[in-house]
Amino acid sequence: MEFNHISVMLNQCIDGLDIKENGIYVDGTAGGGGHSAEILKRLKYGKLFSIDRDPDAIRTISERFKNEPNSIIINGCFGDIKTLLNERGVYQVDGVLLDIGVSSYQLDTEERGFSFHKDAPLDMRMSKSGTSAGDLVNTLSYEELRDIIYKYGEDKNAPSIAKGIVKARQEKNIETTLQLAEIIKNSVPQKVRREGHPARKTFQALRIQVNGELEQLEKGLDNAFELLSKGGRLAVITFHSLEDRIVKKKMASWCQGCTCPKDFPVCICGNSPKARLINRRPIEAEISELEINPRSRSAKLRICEKF
Repeated sequence: MEFNHISVMLNQCIDGLDIKENGIYVDGTAGGGGHSAEILKRLKYGKLFSIDRDPDAIRTISERFKNEPNSIIINGCFGDIKTLLNERGVYQVDGVLLDIGVSSYQLDTEERGFSFHKDAPLDMRMSKSGTSAGDLVNTLSYEELRDIIYKYGEDKNAPSIAKGIVKARQEKNIETTLQLAEIIKNSVPQKVRREGHPARKTFQALRIQVNGELEQLEKGLDNAFELLSKGGRLAVITFHSLEDRIVKKKMASWCQGCTCPKDFPVCICGNSPKARLINRRPIEAEISELEINPRSRSAKLRICEKF
């Protein structure tokens, strides 16, 4: 299956990065290369580093950009962005784009095991290596499963779902996506089933745990900001509240000035803002985009510029 992916808020991202033709930019989650392609169009002498942990994505963009002299492809995690660029002699960049979460290709490719709509091995590994979702549901304790589903899925039904998983695996291993989806469905009240597929939050939680997504995000944001030169911009697209809270909080901390108590007559902390927000409120997809790509409905774009 070809790595097709509709780039979310493409124009807003490109405009937000304020691309200079001789600048150095990083697409930390390149996917099928949609955002990368638009950045490359605007570079004359500059360079674009396109990073992705998924080997399928790397094969796709390596072929797509094989004749692009300004393109450098890197197989790795965006959380390691600083190390990956330092290893290549790059210590400052003019802009970084991060499109967080699972791609349309990963969701739609059955054998990757990300979707609860299609029967496939219970995998969910973006890098195709390491611990899979199947490993988690068949080995973790009830308490560990409950906490993962509650924390990363924000599902109040986490106790009953975890209990259902543990009970089911005692009879036989849980090996496929539809097998797990059915267990989840049977573990929640009828009312919950009518509110949408009850497996969605658990699948999100397992995917986040399998790929260490929130840890990668925390690490990637700090490393990306360190790499930015003065006037450099960081644009981040998130798809659920856990991710957006992390980005919002991190950018707010960079933009914060004096942290002294308000009743102090003079500042003694010496703290000054390190960045400014380009958009006070998150940018969301326009109606025209939602009609073409419904998956952009939950997307939020935040952009900041380093002082």
